[in-house]
Amino acid sequence: MTKLSVNINKFATLRNSRGGNNPDVVKAAVDAQKFGADGVTVHPRPDERHIRYQDVRDIKKIITTEFNIEGNCSEQKFIDLVLEVQPHQVTLVPDAEGQLTSDHGWDTLRHRDYLKEMISVFQKAGIRTSIFVDPVEAMVKGAAETGTDRIELYTEGYARHFADNKEIAIAAYVSASKTANELGLGINAGHDLDLNNLAYFAQHIPGLLEVSIGHALIADALYLGYENTIQLYKRQLK
Repeated sequence: MTKLSVNINKFATLRNSRGGNNPDVVKAAVDAQKFGADGVTVHPRPDERHIRYQDVRDIKKIITTEFNIEGNCSEQKFIDLVLEVQPHQVTLVPDAEGQLTSDHGWDTLRHRDYLKEMISVFQKAGIRTSIFVDPVEAMVKGAAETGTDRIELYTEGYARHFADNKEIAIAAYVSASKTANELGLGINAGHDLDLNNLAYFAQHIPGLLEVSIGHALIADALYLGYENTIQLYKRQLK
């Protein structure tokens, strides 16, 4: 079954809006695992506007499932943090400084040499690498040339068009995933996946290993409860 990694950034956003430690981000990670999540994802940004670098260190101490750290490897501070914390996986995302949220994948052809160099740094430390890519066959092929272990398909386009025509919405992702499978790349996915579109996506993407979901899951948890919501998302992946 495809694994569910819960992105807990939104807990940190809420905490930071008021100060103090409520909600407790480390407890959010502990509870995600207790409630059935297969992993925890964090995305520390340079301005620490949600997840702080110390949060990442604190979560590492209590993690019992998979730990995935997302971020932009152009920041030396991020590289140093990942090498210090030693997560199971690092997901490289081409965010600009101050970017609201991730909104595109890597141009793996243009940045191939750079990505190859950065991926080597993390792999030598024993950390599995994944890189954020759009569902474009050329970008998937370029990703394979970087030496990455996995790709993470950027699914905002799928989510945006799902209600209009789900067959058309998923077509590029199916094609990209088939290419990834042929090239021996593991497949992750994330961005705007929710209870409405997740099951269809998981059923049609061959070899889908993991989805990372934060915003929609935490929004649902406000109404449905954290534990119940995690279980509802897990059911979509069966």
